[in-house]
Amino acid sequence: MDLHNSRNIHKCVAEGIGTFWLTFGGCGSAVIAASFPEVGIGLLGVSFAFGLTVLTMAYAIGHISGCHLNPAVTVGLAAGGRFPKQDIAPYIVAQVIGAIIAAFVLYLIASGAPGFDLTKGFAANGYGAHSPGQYSVISGFVAEVVLTMMFLFIIMGATHGKAPAGFAPIAIGLGLTLIHLVGIPITNTSVNPARSTGPALIVGGWALAQLWLFWVAPLIGGALGGVLYRWLSEEPSEQVTGVTPPAPAE
Repeated sequence: MDLHNSRNIHKCVAEGIGTFWLTFGGCGSAVIAASFPEVGIGLLGVSFAFGLTVLTMAYAIGHISGCHLNPAVTVGLAAGGRFPKQDIAPYIVAQVIGAIIAAFVLYLIASGAPGFDLTKGFAANGYGAHSPGQYSVISGFVAEVVLTMMFLFIIMGATHGKAPAGFAPIAIGLGLTLIHLVGIPITNTSVNPARSTGPALIVGGWALAQLWLFWVAPLIGGALGGVLYRWLSEEPSEQVTGVTPPAPAE
């Protein structure tokens, strides 16, 4: 195995581990801790949990893989000229595998509690009757596109070569927190097809039937955000090849 292939494997493994942490930590906070008797963390706590998973992993693996943790981020960065297109598929495969493993581990833990009820949703994303606020499919689609677009806009800006060095993970983590504060009532917040796929496989039924939206909308939003920021900053595609120059963060 040559050095290039070895590095690519390391990057993909890092993406798998990082996406595992995002799905396990974020969805785990929703499934286990959101409404725990008397000390539940609620919507605000779940939102911060998702943001913290990204922030912590950005510092842990940003220098290895760029810490995308999200197919929409990978596609958006490629659309914005920040990521090589030939590496999109391996990254997405690694991210989805990490999220699926996380969902199964979370299920093994959560199902050990008395009264565990998978019909409560298991942090799966949904619209209509399966939206926390009963929002329609159109509302969910628009929200996921816009929120993911702005997430990529934040990532592209925070990791720009002229941005303050070392602060990108904080901006990105807080950005994801804000996105969840807005989006949880609408769709339970996806903005990440891998994160959506893991819980949907556990829940099955309606969650799998509605999973299409949480692939299509975030991928569109991610691409739009990447293209928009690339145009706005007039940044040539060859300026950077990862997420953060010189040390990728998200």
